[in-house]
Amino acid sequence: MNIGPEATVDYQSLVLNYARSADQDAAAPAHHPVVVVGAGPVGLTAAVDLAQQGVPVLLLDDDDRLSTGSRAICFAKRTLEIWDRLGCGQRMVDKGVTWNQGKVIFREDPVYSFNLLPEAGHHRPAFINLQQYYVEGFLLEHALTLPNLEIRWKNRVEALEAEADGVTLHIATPEGSYDLRCDWLVAADGSRSPIRKAMGLESKGQTFRDRFLIADVRMEADFPSERWFWFDPPFHPNQSVLLHRQPDGVWRIDFQLGWDADPVAERQPERVIPRVQALLGKDTRFELEWVSVYSFSCLRMERFRHGRVLFAGDSAHGVSPFGARGANGGVQDAENLAWKLRLVVEGRAPESLLDSYDIERAFAADENIRHSTRSTDFITPKNEASRAFRDATLELARDCGFARRLVNSGRLSVPSIYRDSALNTPDGGNDSFAGALVPGAPAADAPVRDGDGEGWFLSKLGTGQFIGLYFSDGSEMNPVRLETLRGLTAGSLPVRLVLVEPQGLRPGRTDGLPVLEDAEGLLAQRYDARPGTFYLLRPDHHVCARWRHFDQDQLRQALARATGHA
Repeated sequence: MNIGPEATVDYQSLVLNYARSADQDAAAPAHHPVVVVGAGPVGLTAAVDLAQQGVPVLLLDDDDRLSTGSRAICFAKRTLEIWDRLGCGQRMVDKGVTWNQGKVIFREDPVYSFNLLPEAGHHRPAFINLQQYYVEGFLLEHALTLPNLEIRWKNRVEALEAEADGVTLHIATPEGSYDLRCDWLVAADGSRSPIRKAMGLESKGQTFRDRFLIADVRMEADFPSERWFWFDPPFHPNQSVLLHRQPDGVWRIDFQLGWDADPVAERQPERVIPRVQALLGKDTRFELEWVSVYSFSCLRMERFRHGRVLFAGDSAHGVSPFGARGANGGVQDAENLAWKLRLVVEGRAPESLLDSYDIERAFAADENIRHSTRSTDFITPKNEASRAFRDATLELARDCGFARRLVNSGRLSVPSIYRDSALNTPDGGNDSFAGALVPGAPAADAPVRDGDGEGWFLSKLGTGQFIGLYFSDGSEMNPVRLETLRGLTAGSLPVRLVLVEPQGLRPGRTDGLPVLEDAEGLLAQRYDARPGTFYLLRPDHHVCARWRHFDQDQLRQALARATGHA
């Protein structure tokens, strides 16, 4: 398998060969600390994140190919920041189509445009469009560089026994079956999750009585890199259509079909081509690259943690595709889980810390399901009264700002804020802050400078550690205070301190500590910081505590709380 950043790879024809492992010849089931099942975007992200934090990981997949067709294509700013932390975000952005803007069209006329990232000073765009097979390929190539991450293809989990101290897996391969044991099992095996089924578990929710056609079309077109959504267009009356640009001259077109559409017949070229021609014009030359018909549900498991088995991504929850919340939510599952599982594996946190994965990501899943359900109800009204309301809203939205807030062509993915997480330390009564970076919120990016030149704040934070973010006034600090900050630990957990100094004061000293210049003053603005302000960030770069004045005892208490010891 010759793949890598310098290789030219046709990811759709790539075969990932099965290879016999030593575990298959072992006299007793081999033991692994963590097994991840499913080599899609979620499973690969989880495996890479764990491995880069020093946890030995075995990744199993029942197939020998990457995903077929474009599938998930819209990847959000927060997801790109996660992949940046893992070291493969730049490849995604370089290959992907960057976009921040969208347009809503009712019948023949544009209603309004929107910008999902209206302010400057962010490293990553609101979204990129990138076929899922590229995402999987880039993650896989990165995974293959990690010595403590093993991947086995054509290894299918047929059954399992989950016990109090671990999980026994029964695995089928082209050369027969074998067993192995693991301390922890991460099930990222998709919406039809064989592991969920083997454990007698299920996802519950709402299935929508509608069908959509995906047509990936390769063509030359001068459409801008925007998200276009039509309601009731003349070329597809009484239905909706969505258009997105992808790399390689490929365009994603989604046509609403209605529940009565025959999913087999509608995939045939003689049905698809006239629909595409109606949108593009009969003289437009194009090729069909991939076609699929789908229906969808909004559902989730009641719990994402079942003892030593942890469910992530589509195996744990599913949403309609409007809003790009499925894959993005799953990648954020993986990040939330990885640092917590690493601390538990290392014995630095109690197993109960993993209950916070279930609570936080179930909250996020409910949020995504709620938004996706509302989007689906607006896009596919269920009766004439709902349609009349929707159409009147679209008419008003041309001129009225309040009506635009009611238009729902898919509330696009944003990260969840774990406001009520038990891992947060609430603001003290004397520590009032303004702005969005409350405990539970993901950290905000901004331009910075250091000894290496200009860069971005989030890229300076590293991976796998708690971060202490101290806003200095740039003056010489008290040597005792500096020594205290340099040696920050709480129990056995080190805290990596990052000093931020004001705009215009280029850092001239480090004292062994990372020092960043707030290059445009945006860090202080976004964190509502003044000299002495201190933030504690989790390893997944969510805020878990903040104070106007640093106190080491308060830090220890906050860290204990954030690691499940409180």
